[in-house]
Amino acid sequence: MAEEKMEARAIQKHLRKAPRKVRLVADAVRGENVAKALKRLEFTNKATAPDVAKVIKSAAANIRDKFQEARLDNEDLYIKEIFVNEGATLKRIQPAPMGRAHQIRKRSCHINVTVAKKEEELVN
Repeated sequence: MAEEKMEARAIQKHLRKAPRKVRLVADAVRGENVAKALKRLEFTNKATAPDVAKVIKSAAANIRDKFQEARLDNEDLYIKEIFVNEGATLKRIQPAPMGRAHQIRKRSCHINVTVAKKEEELVN
């Protein structure tokens, strides 16, 4: 049997925020230590920062639950993968001058986070 990788993931689906705006926040914490990423998101002045932090916390809790014997701390974990996909778009109509109508797109997104345990680096 192959050795099981120490990683877990969490997904937030149908978040009613535009994926373009959420990607800005997700790109800021990609590849970082979980504790450092959560601290950075705490001081990020974007509306989507709490949503991204919530998914990262969930992924960290998932890996702790999956590998209970390992005693993992946020310092031991890093964000292996984080990406934002486009979700369903609600289409609405806004009345416009001269009897016309403009379409309004209310976008949503899905946030996917994978966290993994840091591998100890060997020193020669």
